Amino acid sequence: MTTPNISMISSGGQPVDLAAMQEFMTATLAAIQDAELSDVEAALQEKGRRMRALLSREALPALSEEQLRGLLRAVFATRRRAPEILAQVGAAPLRDAIGHLLYDAAPVEARFQQFVDSLSGWFQDVRVLRPRKSSDSRASQSAEQSALTENVFCDLASELLHFTDPQQHWLWTRWMWEPRAGTGALPLVTMEECDLHGRTVGETYVKVGVTIAFVRATGDAAGMRSVGAGDYGIDVFLACVYAVYMYTTLRLRMTQEFNKVVPPLPDLIRRLLGVYH
Repeated sequence: MTTPNISMISSGGQPVDLAAMQEFMTATLAAIQDAELSDVEAALQEKGRRMRALLSREALPALSEEQLRGLLRAVFATRRRAPEILAQVGAAPLRDAIGHLLYDAAPVEARFQQFVDSLSGWFQDVRVLRPRKSSDSRASQSAEQSALTENVFCDLASELLHFTDPQQHWLWTRWMWEPRAGTGALPLVTMEECDLHGRTVGETYVKVGVTIAFVRATGDAAGMRSVGAGDYGIDVFLACVYAVYMYTTLRLRMTQEFNKVVPPLPDLIRRLLGVYH
């Protein structure tokens, strides 16, 4: 994982809110047994093992369209859009983009940027929210679709990097940090002055990695075992943070009938991490 550089995300002080971290962990363990969290991490270990085998240098060039569809189905952001992505991008260009992302010699920031640019066709800052209103409704719809697609490929790139090499790379998913809305699990456990916005998607990815490194180090120092346990412990913790936040928000806003539609907390965590099945 990236070496923490506090100046990249904060002008001074501790970027992590330890009190908030502890509150979310307490709320999580009140709803989920520790053994179940360990089961989720074990599922992530298996997901990583399968991705490494599927995307090895030797196996990647021969991946079939069906195997690529299965790969996209294993990522929360692309699960339901796998047929659409394959139809629009094509199997061969997708294989090539994955190969450059995982195996080129360029810094990860550049590889991440190239992957998103090549698949989405956009070169703008991921923070920019394209106009919702336009004199041309078709242009407005096209802009909104492109913004969504760009985010989808950010999620995909981070999952491919993280699960093939979890000790060097990290997750950046929309439920962790959504730059356009300023929401996600990371803002819930960091101080207000912690700046996750990058000038490009590649820089944003690096900033997210630095922040995650600080969250994990803070949890380790405070003895929060579930934060630092294993290569995927921090992923499980941040998924718990977001799931607890969602449940709290939904209970305040929705009726009891709607709450019955929301999956149980353990299932929601598994869905966010792409290991529900």
